[in-house]
Amino acid sequence: MSEPEHAAEGDEDAAVPAEHEEPDTEPGGAENSADDDSAEGPRMRARRERMERREAQRRAIALEQARQEAKAAAKGKHVDAGKGAGRGKVQGLQSLLLVVLLTLITVGLGAILYFTPLMSVRQTVVTGTGVVTQEDVLGALNIAKGTRLLQIDTAAAADRVASIRRVASARVQCEYPSTLRVTIVERVPVAAWTGADGTHLIDRDGVDFANEPPPPGIPALDVVAPSPQDPTTKAALQVLISLAPDLARQVAKVAAPSVSSITLTLDDGRTIVWGTTERTAEKAEKLGALLTQPGRMYDVSSPDLPTVK
Repeated sequence: MSEPEHAAEGDEDAAVPAEHEEPDTEPGGAENSADDDSAEGPRMRARRERMERREAQRRAIALEQARQEAKAAAKGKHVDAGKGAGRGKVQGLQSLLLVVLLTLITVGLGAILYFTPLMSVRQTVVTGTGVVTQEDVLGALNIAKGTRLLQIDTAAAADRVASIRRVASARVQCEYPSTLRVTIVERVPVAAWTGADGTHLIDRDGVDFANEPPPPGIPALDVVAPSPQDPTTKAALQVLISLAPDLARQVAKVAAPSVSSITLTLDDGRTIVWGTTERTAEKAEKLGALLTQPGRMYDVSSPDLPTVK
């Protein structure tokens, strides 16, 4: 009984197929030189080829879609740029036409106002006159009625009016549509100087503006030759202007043989030694208290030590 069993085991070993045995070959033999296609089998090879074809087809479709999208985007940008450039040109042309139109309108209105009597002088108003008459001002102004306001040089006209001796300053204004306004400031005498040709009225700036007797209360100015540039004239007038109004009305004469030896003579004959124009305000203040004391000469040339004689 035991022999058949042993025989059966021997037959099982013999029945093992030769293809399941491990190949007993060296590396680089004929078995290793066979390609992968024979190793993976026909089904796996067919499946792999189908997958590769599908992947290649997907890549081709994606590339075509990308190309079409890029082409469409480039075409759309070109169209938009063309439309934008067209709109920009139209807007620029419209702006240019508007500027030209406004310029033509402005030039046309200017020509109408400049060359036509639409805005011309119909009346002339003069203010600030006292001794100076309106006829004197209009004569110096020399602008006829009907003159176009835009054609008037107001600065030159003001200079002509200011050339009147009694006029300290003048201003000429065009008041549209048809009025010319002239405003003057007359010179006011603060001293009178007597020369070979008579008495001259002198204003606070030293300007000789009239040859006539002085108004009451105007003191005599004793200098060699009064003028706005003369240092003795300017020094004497500076002292007169610094006095209080009540005291200034009492001054009969101010003498300035030099800028450092100014003297005042009052109506009652008293004399004030002033000296230089330094510390003028302080001297005027000290003089007010000093004149309350009896005396004939009041010296404020040194305000720190005023004296009465």
